[in-house]
Amino acid sequence: MKIGCPKEIKPQEFRVGLTPAAAAEAVARGHQVLVQTEAGAGAGFTDEDYRKAGATIAPDAAAVFGEAELVIKVKEPQAPERAMLRKGQVLFTYLHLAPDADQTRELLASGVTAIAYETVTDARGGLPLLAPMSEVAGRLAPQVGSWALQKANGGRGVLMGGVPGVRPANVVIIGGGVVGAAAARVAVGMGANVTVMDRSVPRLSYLDDIFMGKLTTQFASGPATAEAITRADMVIGAVLIPGAAAPKLVTREQLSTMPQGAVLVDVAIDQGGCFETSRATTHQDPIYEVDGIIHYCVANMPGAVARTSTQALGNVTLPHLLALADKGWRQAVTDDAHLRAGLSTHEGQLTSPPVGEALKLDAVTPEALLDL
Repeated sequence: MKIGCPKEIKPQEFRVGLTPAAAAEAVARGHQVLVQTEAGAGAGFTDEDYRKAGATIAPDAAAVFGEAELVIKVKEPQAPERAMLRKGQVLFTYLHLAPDADQTRELLASGVTAIAYETVTDARGGLPLLAPMSEVAGRLAPQVGSWALQKANGGRGVLMGGVPGVRPANVVIIGGGVVGAAAARVAVGMGANVTVMDRSVPRLSYLDDIFMGKLTTQFASGPATAEAITRADMVIGAVLIPGAAAPKLVTREQLSTMPQGAVLVDVAIDQGGCFETSRATTHQDPIYEVDGIIHYCVANMPGAVARTSTQALGNVTLPHLLALADKGWRQAVTDDAHLRAGLSTHEGQLTSPPVGEALKLDAVTPEALLDL
């Protein structure tokens, strides 16, 4: 199979969908690999690295999309990329369709078979292709939030760890999953006073155990969340409903109850954001202010640490990439129910019911599409 990897064009996105090591494995199995020139530059991989791996360097994105049977990326295809997709082609990348009606409709119109990283599952009920980027974004969240808290950036001027005689920052993390636990680890390490909120008592018990009393856990009822943010210098939104739009957990009205200059970091922005006032930003222009509250809503946070993120993502996508290339998409998703969970569109048919519900579009399950 001919595997194509274009250069990412989303603003300030430095990751790449295929590492030279992954390219070498695909070539060793008899596949052709086509990589757009300088696709890996942002992550520290040169064209020569890909050539040594056995890949062919393409001059532009049109050559990659025009020749590849299987396109592997990082971020959702942007409008110029969607225009190059076609029926019979497989797209394997993050999609985040639920809050993105335009992308969804254009993927359906193209006829492409699209498989979303973020809804591929595993035997434990996890999301293994999302987890490493969630880990990266979670660890970044307190770092970027502490930067936004600085007075010069519009924040309250509060130091995360405080100093002797002065209290540390109060950090509220809504969601105790992979993102929330990673954010808690860094925020606790920075010396902040951390509260993690979640609706799963077993998860809260787990976090209480592993942090050994270094943070506070609290059940995330509506009233409890509303009360917690009134004391917060920073709120990190870390909730996820797989494949669906994120719930809005903090309303605009509630911003008035927060300290002026407090910071909201919305890690759920790829799924529409979990704060009512969230809108996607970029690394180039990451923050904005609403009613005196600073919002950090960068939609591709892991792109800031592109080399680490690319390597982490490549580790988990490679087995699925090879399965798709070795078997073809239909046999690969038939054989593997976990990969099948990522199937989102095929020849104009939406195959993700949560996306259909969010966008009010007709959808079928992957199993119905495949007559399984």
